[in-house]
Amino acid sequence: MSALYAWLRRHPRLVDGVLAVPLGTGGIGFAVGTQQYFLILIALGLAIPIVVRRSRPVGAFATAIIAGACQVAFYQGRPLVSDFAIVVLLYTLAAYSTRRNSVIGLAICLFGSAIELAGLPSRWQWMVFGYLMFAGPCLIAWVLGDSTRYRRAYYANLEERAARLERDRDTHAQIAAAAERARIARELHDVVAHNVSVMVVQADGAAYALGTDPARVRLALATISATGRQALTEMRALLGVLRRGDENALAVLAPQPGLSQLDELLDQARLAGLPVTCSIEGRVRPLAAGTALTAYRIIQESLTNTRKHAGGMASANIALRYTDTAVELSVTDNGVGAAAGCDGAGHGLTGMTERAALYGGTVHAGPRPGGGFEVIATLPIVPALECARAEAARAEATLAETARAEATLAEATLAEAARAEVARAESPEQKGPREHRVSAA
Repeated sequence: MSALYAWLRRHPRLVDGVLAVPLGTGGIGFAVGTQQYFLILIALGLAIPIVVRRSRPVGAFATAIIAGACQVAFYQGRPLVSDFAIVVLLYTLAAYSTRRNSVIGLAICLFGSAIELAGLPSRWQWMVFGYLMFAGPCLIAWVLGDSTRYRRAYYANLEERAARLERDRDTHAQIAAAAERARIARELHDVVAHNVSVMVVQADGAAYALGTDPARVRLALATISATGRQALTEMRALLGVLRRGDENALAVLAPQPGLSQLDELLDQARLAGLPVTCSIEGRVRPLAAGTALTAYRIIQESLTNTRKHAGGMASANIALRYTDTAVELSVTDNGVGAAAGCDGAGHGLTGMTERAALYGGTVHAGPRPGGGFEVIATLPIVPALECARAEAARAEATLAETARAEATLAEATLAEAARAEVARAESPEQKGPREHRVSAA
């Protein structure tokens, strides 16, 4: 049966033609029986517009009104079976056209009913009965059609809103995915670039001292091994984030590095052959985890760039300065600086700038006037209370996002129900009985 209803919905003119046949046949039969053959044209003028009532509601109603006006003018007081087409077309006008057009159509029908009553006896009982017989079905058809139009518009608005929410949800998901990819790319760049550069330097040193200094070769190989293990550990901790959605797999994540691991980073740089000095000014203050990670990554990337581009005789100096509102750090070297060739796309400086901007900081990088290169970063120190507030705000934002996702799912479910309701309302077994009840009235 569902396939039959779907086929009938795809052929609405066939359904309307089936409705037009008995109305036209009844009017033609009355005209032939009374030998008033002009009524045949009137019956056809009332019945044929039903076939195109959905696609041309205003034109079909206007054609039927002209035929009805001719009937009232030449055959006053003689209703036909085909007159029920006016009721069907008024319902269609109210359901498929604008409210303004449907109100005009209702007024025309009521005015025609009043003219039709002029030929009845003047007793008030007959007047009331006649008006109910002529105007009552028109009023019922208009109310049903107007409610159908309102419900269709309401369902269309629900569907449009659900589609808009789905588009917004997809947009937010794409933005979040892009931000996550950028974060992971920055982390991978920092981990891989730093550790691989250390391993390359140590491998070159081992190859240089292979036949002359076995102790130095062993130290270089040990450094390569330790650096490789550290890189693998950090990459496992980073890529473990991608498995957070798997409830059955518990990824063991290592803590992110911060300034407390700065000594280890400097020792690793010295073992790689880069002389590094470090100085700290001001009272050391605790930093938020994200700020400490950003400072660590900026120093790590700066030392990596020094090893890659400053030359073999270069040295680096790191200066940390704590103030009441920010931590200022600078990494300088005395190498060739901007004169060195570039072997990549330059994502390191971009990543440092993005990291600092994420926490309200700034990064300035460029060649020094006296030679060498410098990186200067300023990161604001957020008080503990503000950190707590920020965490609460992020938690609230997460809850709000969850609520929006649930609302989107509810809207989509409601829209699906609306589509099903519209399909049922437009099926022949739903429309047929309704119009039949209107005509029978």
